[in-house]
Amino acid sequence: MTQIFAITNQKGGVGKTTTAINLPASLVAMKRKVLVVDLDPQGNATMGSGIDKNDVELSVYDVLTSRCACADAVVRADNAGYDILPANGDLTAAEVELMPMKMKEHRLQYALAEIKQNYEYIFIDCPPSLNMLTVNALAAAEQVLIPMQCEYYALEGLAALMETIGSIQKVVNPGLAIGGLLRTMYDPRNSLTNDVSDQLKNHFGDKLYSSVIPRNVRLAEAPSYGTPVLQYDRTSKGALAYLALAGEMVRRVEGVKAPEAAEITG
Repeated sequence: MTQIFAITNQKGGVGKTTTAINLPASLVAMKRKVLVVDLDPQGNATMGSGIDKNDVELSVYDVLTSRCACADAVVRADNAGYDILPANGDLTAAEVELMPMKMKEHRLQYALAEIKQNYEYIFIDCPPSLNMLTVNALAAAEQVLIPMQCEYYALEGLAALMETIGSIQKVVNPGLAIGGLLRTMYDPRNSLTNDVSDQLKNHFGDKLYSSVIPRNVRLAEAPSYGTPVLQYDRTSKGALAYLALAGEMVRRVEGVKAPEAAEITG
């Protein structure tokens, strides 16, 4: 059964798109079929997957506005090994065009229904704000994956996000669940990081992923080469961290033991 995750946080710069690229690539390394949906008009997940956002003929904008079928807009990200529904600046217009449409919150859900059986995992990279695009992602998803830094302001943002998710559950998608929280840009030498991490453990328990994503130069460099870090430097701390996260997700979702990172990287 296909698992659909919305990767979201209303605060920018928390490793959301980095996760939307590298977690799927790590699952591909574990022989899973994956689709990434770029729902951010900046198109960073598209570019970071090795697809020129300015060169695509069709994008998620065309899908949301019924200009084409979802299958027609999906392209193969050869560098990453997954399929991607790309995005570019055209998507900014979708916000306005969706407003008068019937069932506007469910446009992405209906589009993905046509192709989701082709994949085991679908990840939706949301924009860093609550708008109709984010609502579409949360309506289409079964679970929310929340990347966040362990800092004071992140906790405030998390409270607002939980309220948003609660509202979506009541009005749009009652089946939506918190799939997990992911600590990103993690530095265990920082006392605030450890304090916030402890608060997250106490409040969210097993919803908090054990895997953490460290600050890592290779992880930061990889997008400029249009490739996930696993292809850029498979032995880097960033690559190993996302492989560990993918293994943890497979164990949670599928209930099976995933290969160790060392086995995958060789």
